[in-house]
Amino acid sequence: KRVFNSSSALHSLIGTQVLFIFILCILRVNSCTEPRRPYRFASAQQGEVEAGTRRKMKRLLSFQRYCHASRLLRGLVPHTPGSLHLLDDDYLGQAAHMLSKVGKWNFDIFLFDRLTNGNSLVTLMCHLFNVYGLVHHFQLDMVKLHRFLGMVQEDYHSQNPYHNAVHAADVTQAMYCYLKEPKLAEQLSPLDVFLGLMAAATHDVDHPGVNQPFLIKTRHHLASLYQNTSVLESHHWRSTVGMLRESRLLSHLPADMQDMEQQLGSLILATDISRQNEFLSTFREHLDNQDLDLQLASHRHFILQIALKCADVCNPCRFWELSKQWSERVCEEFYRQGDLERKFDFEISPQCNQQADSVPAIQIGNNYRFISYIVEPLFEEWLRFTEPSPLSQNMMGHLYKNKARWSRLRYAHTPSDTQTHSHAEEPRGGGGEGGDIS
Repeated sequence: KRVFNSSSALHSLIGTQVLFIFILCILRVNSCTEPRRPYRFASAQQGEVEAGTRRKMKRLLSFQRYCHASRLLRGLVPHTPGSLHLLDDDYLGQAAHMLSKVGKWNFDIFLFDRLTNGNSLVTLMCHLFNVYGLVHHFQLDMVKLHRFLGMVQEDYHSQNPYHNAVHAADVTQAMYCYLKEPKLAEQLSPLDVFLGLMAAATHDVDHPGVNQPFLIKTRHHLASLYQNTSVLESHHWRSTVGMLRESRLLSHLPADMQDMEQQLGSLILATDISRQNEFLSTFREHLDNQDLDLQLASHRHFILQIALKCADVCNPCRFWELSKQWSERVCEEFYRQGDLERKFDFEISPQCNQQADSVPAIQIGNNYRFISYIVEPLFEEWLRFTEPSPLSQNMMGHLYKNKARWSRLRYAHTPSDTQTHSHAEEPRGGGGEGGDIS
């Protein structure tokens, strides 16, 4: 493994990467930034919705990846106005300093995103690929790598409060922390690390900001395409495969490319929250029987699936300031979906009614209890798996503290929290609280 121990080496690495991106930007003679073209939208009440309103809904539900078969004219890296300030030594030095602590649990991804001018995902992935020596091991072309990562970052919708490139970078940083766990670190192959980081970075690419039930009830063509099963996760995977092939990142590995794409899909599909009980029961069974053998590729792959699931919903295990911000962001995204449903006379989905569902209620309320239903059981088993490690102990400590804090906020909050719904439904991800660790 290629590990960078000195801040000067880190500064040099980031400076080289940023300068490289800057040169690529200069080489873009014509940056053709095509507008997002929406899907056809079939309303459940199509006869009652006027054409102009349908066009507005189309724009809100656009999926860029399926609208454009090719992006060859869109440039090597996404265009970000004002990106030249990245060359300032102060910003560069601070970003490099943060990268020297990227394996710490108290890593502030929001600050890092500001220091990199919205390029946190590209910068983080380049750094981690170099830390693990993946560029050298897989003989990756740096131009193709930057092109691919730029496409991925651009395909996250920045207007989404939660499912955006910062979330992807946050999940990637968490995944890196889990890959460093002593129980795992010595057993993982370069391919395992490559797939784990790639899946974390791409697991929500081109997320529309609405959930699967919304796509199904609005008869969105993605729901039909994937037969109402793991619709978003399948879309994230297929979009990633499309970008891998378009960038030709793995074109020099024809014998391995298809298998790598399939394994990547298996990891991304594991983040489907509707499969939570399936993975959790299998994980418990392995731990109870003590039959996990990390010498086996299939068992390592399963642990990578669990690690990605943990990274995807680890917000309640972060320190409070970060965790609270993520919770507010995911709830804002839920509320926006609820506003859409109200506007088009659909039944408002659970957790999406801003008048009835407060942020604390969504975290620990009677009907939802995202922390208790989803996060806590998963991380309790991860604690067992790590036997337990300092990181997992620290995460659980913050989880319990944050859960108690949300409970106090809920009962000190609004009377609307006490409203009930016709049925409880498993939450769909994101939110909570956290902590820090060295």
